Amino acid sequence: MTDTALDISLTINGERVSERVDARTTLVDFLRDGLSLTGSHVGCEHGVCGVCTVRVNGDIVRGCLMLAVQCDGATVETIEGLSDTGEIADLQAAFEQRNALQCGYCTPGILVAAQDLLKRAKENERVPSRNEIREHLSGNYCRCTGYQAIVDAVEAVAQARAGETK
Repeated sequence: MTDTALDISLTINGERVSERVDARTTLVDFLRDGLSLTGSHVGCEHGVCGVCTVRVNGDIVRGCLMLAVQCDGATVETIEGLSDTGEIADLQAAFEQRNALQCGYCTPGILVAAQDLLKRAKENERVPSRNEIREHLSGNYCRCTGYQAIVDAVEAVAQARAGETK
């Protein structure tokens, strides 16, 4: 049997990491098992449910569909990094206030996706509509809350960040 491990070096949540990983290891498995960053979850393993959503070089990706070796030289941001920097503090508070989470399994992926939408909206100097919020989060499944509270929370943060009130 041949050695399929490769050396990779990347920045994760602002810290440089160099590791040897099996070429077939997914990014989410590398984060969870290799680095103990367990905020991103493993769900469907087909890129459908969104629980493994992370940012790579500023774009959201499904960590179950990307191999860790594809991230060599990249910048990866996980829910832990977004939370630790305070970037999503208002989103987290809104989710709590509006009961937009129950078991929490899907919540990290939804928060990463919601922050992506809000960041893009800010760059375009606009507030996303409820339909745009639903569309952007459509790849993130939640089986506990229903989506009304999630959309309410994201909408409230979008409006607050734009200086609007409802």
